Order: sequence, then C-alpha cells, then structure tokens
Amino acid sequence: MGKKNINALIRGHYNFQDLNFKQNENRFKQLVHDGQNPKALFIGCSDSRVVPELITGSKPGDLFIVRNIGNFVAPFKPDEDYHATASAIEYAVGVLEISDIIICGHSHCGAINELYNEVTYSEDIIHTIKWLELGTPAKEQALSLFPNAPKEELLRYTEKISVLFQLDNILTYPMVKKRVDEGSLFLHGWYYDIITGVISYYDDESDSFKPLEL
Repeated sequence: MGKKNINALIRGHYNFQDLNFKQNENRFKQLVHDGQNPKALFIGCSDSRVVPELITGSKPGDLFIVRNIGNFVAPFKPDEDYHATASAIEYAVGVLEISDIIICGHSHCGAINELYNEVTYSEDIIHTIKWLELGTPAKEQALSLFPNAPKEELLRYTEKISVLFQLDNILTYPMVKKRVDEGSLFLHGWYYDIITGVISYYDDESDSFKPLEL
C-alpha cells in the first residue's frame, strides 16, 4: 500500500477516535468489562465491497465475523493442521455459544467468477487454487441445470447455490450438527446484491432466495 493510501487510513483512524469512539466510549468500556457475547457468527467474503457491519447495521460486539475468499466453508476435517475458518466456527459455537450462523454470499463475487476461468498453476497462489475447489460443486450444478445460460446469469446462480453447499459443509461439524438438531442453533443462507443493496435469504419451503423481512 502506497504512502497516499496508508495516510488515508491513518486519517480515518483519527476520525474514528475523535467521533465514533468518543460517541460510543461507554459501550466499548462495557464490552471490555462484560466480554463478548455476539448475536451471530457471520461468515462472509473477504471482498472489500462487502462489509458485514455496514450491510446489517451492526454495532461492536454484535457479530463474530469470519471472512475468506468466496465465503466458503471447508468440510470438517479432524486433523492437526491449521484450519482458520474451522477454528472460528468451533470457537463461536462451542465457546461463545452463539445462537445463529449466517453464511452470506454476494453478487459479482470474484471467487465464483474465477471458477469459470482457466487458472494457471503457480506456487505463488497454491493455497488460493486449492481453496477455490470448495466452489466446484456449485459450479457443476449450475452448468448441469443451465448449460446454455448467459454467463452473468450463470454467475448469479452459482453465487447463490454456493451458499447452500457451504451450509451443507458446516453441518459436517459435529458440534454444529448437534446443536442444530437440539434446536439451539439456527443456520441462515444470505445473499447480498452489491448493486441494489438488498440482502435475500434462502427460503427452503420455496427453494428460492427472498428479500429479508422481519
């Protein structure tokens, strides 16, 4: 990041200290005293255009957030390797005892788009190439159902159906499955449209995404 860009972030931090922090100083102190008790685990994409707190109107302490490329969830794998998203899921469900998990996809997702491109193998992006495999089932289903669809329609469908595959993956975590079966944990599939600003949720009864409603 160049000096101009980093300076913009520094100025933003000063503004935060002068305005936002001072306006919410008591809340921050209370959060330190009480510890964190988030309402939900939010698994979203690392895309810089999708900001969970902004699109949900959340305040500090409301969400336990995991962001990764494509808002993917790798299936449960009980080994001793490093699993960032998995460890966050376990911590949120087992330690923080959150009651809701939201997996939120979004429109114009770079990860989904990349599934349809020829990616040249490179050791520089070896982890990214492997991670994108988590989107393959969604791509395969989209192509089987809509083989002749225009690419943009195919991408939008793949973005949405990928959310459902990630919900299936998160149910492979024993603690998640146990609490869902008990009725103490609820899973939600969301889709954020960058152009309209609308979040839709997956309705299993109609097998479609509908705008969020109270």
